[in-house]
Amino acid sequence: MTKTRISISLEQEQAERIRRHAERAGPDVSAYLVHAATRQMAESEAIEAQFADVDTLIAAAEAEAAGAPQEEAAVGALTEQERREVEAALDLVYGTGRPARSDSAA
Repeated sequence: MTKTRISISLEQEQAERIRRHAERAGPDVSAYLVHAATRQMAESEAIEAQFADVDTLIAAAEAEAAGAPQEEAAVGALTEQERREVEAALDLVYGTGRPARSDSAA
């Protein structure tokens, strides 16, 4: 297998810390860094795979929202039930300790 050299720049303190960790772990610094980077890539790829379906749903929702009319709904247009549902949703997001909106602010 052909090897490729990658040069990195880092603070002296970081380099020494990496050397010490590599010595304790056993491999040389290059092998230690390759192992650490490979492990990080595997974790990132696993997370991306885990959330791929969610990311697709979010992208579809954002695309749908971008095509929606941009007019703002008047708060007065909400029914009392809809207003309570909105308040309950906001309480879930922001907590129940948030200041209540007055009717004049709506």
